[in-house]
Amino acid sequence: MIKNLPVRSLIHKGLTIEGYSRAAVQSYWRIPELKLAFDLGGSPWSFMGTQTIFVTHAHLDHLAAIPVFVARRRMMKMEPPTIYMPQEIVENVQRLLHAWQRLDRGRMVCNLIGLKHGDEVELSREHVVTAFATKHTVPSIGYVVWDRRRKLKPELQGLPGDQIRDRRLAGEEVTDEMRVPIVCYVGDTAPAGLDNCPALYEAQVLITEMTFYRPEHRKEKIHKFGHTHLDDILERVDRFKNELIILTHFSTRYLDKQLEAAVDQKFPPAFRARVKLWM
Repeated sequence: MIKNLPVRSLIHKGLTIEGYSRAAVQSYWRIPELKLAFDLGGSPWSFMGTQTIFVTHAHLDHLAAIPVFVARRRMMKMEPPTIYMPQEIVENVQRLLHAWQRLDRGRMVCNLIGLKHGDEVELSREHVVTAFATKHTVPSIGYVVWDRRRKLKPELQGLPGDQIRDRRLAGEEVTDEMRVPIVCYVGDTAPAGLDNCPALYEAQVLITEMTFYRPEHRKEKIHKFGHTHLDDILERVDRFKNELIILTHFSTRYLDKQLEAAVDQKFPPAFRARVKLWM
């Protein structure tokens, strides 16, 4: 296997989270068990087999590798990928691919699908993805992956199986859909984007940015440019019910040890135990 880009990995309750993110450099993530990936700031060779991609926004560090990814899959005789993104950027991304097709003299075949706040994508019978609006300097959205199951309606529980069967065959809906948020992925956003999605705080795994942490970096300016500060996370500590919180997309001006020391000092111990710094 050619390892041309950095990829970190961890496993949580049977889900493998793989990827890398650094502000203004590149962001790309994959969860093989769900057969999906997030963002295309880079295109690791090991990600080639993932056909469904959810892009948060069109900044280069989140989308620059789209022609590479699309072209490589075609070169490897794979099916064209399906790439979801904010609906406002679809037309220009298509133009970009057409321009690169003329430069490369190779077809750029993919399915580009625009999404807006509240839209749903059915991945399988068990999983669905919903989009929610985030707050950045360009059109941007985040994503929640839901596990869904059918459960017998409360009023029918305890009835004999043949009666339930007869009702179903007669056209009656005998089950309710139950949804549990299992993964939430946030690209670049000011904290208002976090608060725009209640399920973000409930997802089993949350992957979100924390680009800045130093006290001298003014939050007003950070929010204006669509990013999150350590203090923004701290202000919401009691709202995060997630089992695992991956903080990422740190500014390149920071050293890992300095960032880790600041988090260790400011985060309450119980919260810190659920936080993974993706450095």
